[in-house]
Amino acid sequence: MQLVQRSKRVIEARLNNTSVRALSGSMVAYEGQVSFKSAGFGGGDGLVAGIKRRATGESLSLMEAGGTGVVYFAHNAAETTIIELSGETLQVESQQLMVLNGNLQTNVTFAGMHGATSGQGLFTTTVSGTGQVGIVSNGGPLIHLEVSPQYPLIVDPDAFVCARGALSQSFVTDVSWRSAIGQGSGEAFSLRWDGTGVVSIQPAER
Repeated sequence: MQLVQRSKRVIEARLNNTSVRALSGSMVAYEGQVSFKSAGFGGGDGLVAGIKRRATGESLSLMEAGGTGVVYFAHNAAETTIIELSGETLQVESQQLMVLNGNLQTNVTFAGMHGATSGQGLFTTTVSGTGQVGIVSNGGPLIHLEVSPQYPLIVDPDAFVCARGALSQSFVTDVSWRSAIGQGSGEAFSLRWDGTGVVSIQPAER
């Protein structure tokens, strides 16, 4: 199975007696002998994954396309990007994940606590293994930002899409810039990334 960038808003999956998982409802056309079904509870990663998603609120509704042919995927006219994984783990916002090949595994991991007063836990979806992942971004193509030990990165959580590499994540609650642009109400926080890797953001907030 191979993912190909058909256009900036469409990804095609070339199937040769193989399968691909994708966001439910993202198929816009297909050619050949291809069948579709729900990926099942847990998005095709089993009962434990489904229970973890339900408990944490990290929703991921996936379908499975299998057979021989070409399937075209798009989602709300968003920009698309294909990311190649080679035994790595990609941390991604579940609503930005559109398509992935069958060899990759998804999971839910604990991202940490946001706010000492609220004690609210945040969770994130991870994709691991070797293969291709199709990501969507709003407002334009993904912007890839390098993170190094000398230069940690602070990101607005509504702009964050995905991250990979030897990175650690923490939360910054003293965010003065939010007050400067009129977003100072409530318990504002941002994501801080330290280590070595790449963080990808979108040029529009959710």
